[in-house]
Amino acid sequence: MQKNTDHLSDLLANERTFLAWVRTAIAIMAFGFVVAKFTLFVRQLSLVMGSQRPANTGRGYSGMLGILLVCFGVITALLALIRYRKIKKSIEQESFGHSENFITWFVGVILVCGCLLILYLVLNG
Repeated sequence: MQKNTDHLSDLLANERTFLAWVRTAIAIMAFGFVVAKFTLFVRQLSLVMGSQRPANTGRGYSGMLGILLVCFGVITALLALIRYRKIKKSIEQESFGHSENFITWFVGVILVCGCLLILYLVLNG
């Protein structure tokens, strides 16, 4: 069986890009976990520092925001897999076309998350 190596560098570049998206998704999920558990950390810190009652941690939006970030990370990983498989197929069929939908969607969600974080910090800071 002869292996086709005509597009090997393209396929490997596609795989590296996929792995970069997976690392990004993991980082987003880890950040979401930290945001979700931040309220618990502040409460524990206030008790360790000798406060009789837990610190006021606001309205509790950090848990909701953290869950949204974890969900965003999961969706990013899923879309990265879909994109990887689609590009792999198009490389093998030599019918590759550029699509900006994934990147546009990703940046849009990042902007929304950033605005929500700014709003959260303004209201609770």
